[in-house]
Amino acid sequence: MKLLTGNSNKNLSIKISKYLKSKLVNSNIKNFADGEIYIEINENIRGNSIFIIQSISSPANDNLMELLICIDALKRSSAKNITAVIPYFGYARQDRKVVPRTSISAKLVSNLITKAGADRVVTVDLHAGQIQGFFDIPVDNLFSTPIFARHIKKNLKGKNMICVAPDVGGTQRARALGKILDIGLAIVDKRRPAPGKSRVMNIIGNVKNKTCILVDDIIDSGGTIVNAANELITKGAKEVHVYVSHGVLSGSAIDKIKKSKIKKLVITDTIDNHEKIKKVRNIEVLSISGLMGEAIKRISNSTSVSDLFK
Repeated sequence: MKLLTGNSNKNLSIKISKYLKSKLVNSNIKNFADGEIYIEINENIRGNSIFIIQSISSPANDNLMELLICIDALKRSSAKNITAVIPYFGYARQDRKVVPRTSISAKLVSNLITKAGADRVVTVDLHAGQIQGFFDIPVDNLFSTPIFARHIKKNLKGKNMICVAPDVGGTQRARALGKILDIGLAIVDKRRPAPGKSRVMNIIGNVKNKTCILVDDIIDSGGTIVNAANELITKGAKEVHVYVSHGVLSGSAIDKIKKSKIKKLVITDTIDNHEKIKKVRNIEVLSISGLMGEAIKRISNSTSVSDLFK
């Protein structure tokens, strides 16, 4: 087994390699003057099982193309098998046609990864579980819920808590965390009048005098989460803690969070945000490296990955 890292999240790749006590493959990844990506593998990988670690985060198109070229380079270097480890699967929100004459981009990206030569995909908290069916190769979808549950038990112990889904689509995710914590569930009734904009219509459930645990898979511009947190406080919630797997944090998201009613936003390091948030007090990052490292080890040893979540 060998690990190769792309440029999207080298910090996470280093942590995973330390967990597995395995050095990263010596490689050279650079851009030509016109923006084309060049990749060279500087050691023999013939007959090895290779895990390429690369998030499809901003700049999404560059990082996706880098992943595809890495897979192609590994295939042409006679790797035995190639696993694409994609902590954040970009384009996952485009998993269906919401209006006529649009692309189902998540399916296209799945096809590209498969055609490039990947034999397996490992990812974290897919936006929609059905994306696994877009692939004709095995997909391991890991969950950050146990990591969040441990953090909540350690830091919010003894508080009167309730799990909150930011919309109806996130109910299953919130219910799973609530089950581990043995607490109730509330749902934010949200409407989206336009892409990137949301409006809270109602709160389903009693949140008065409770510590709300708002859980979601992605925080992008921050509008949905901030609006939901503000409405929860208006409805009498004592405080709001937000747990999100992927901190996309585009545009003015960080400023919105700093000025919001959110007591603490907890994200994972599936996307490298260390430069963006190093001076922000109410944002905390939990590492997903142990979970991903253990999954990689189990895949390499042909043992169960699902046992991680039992």
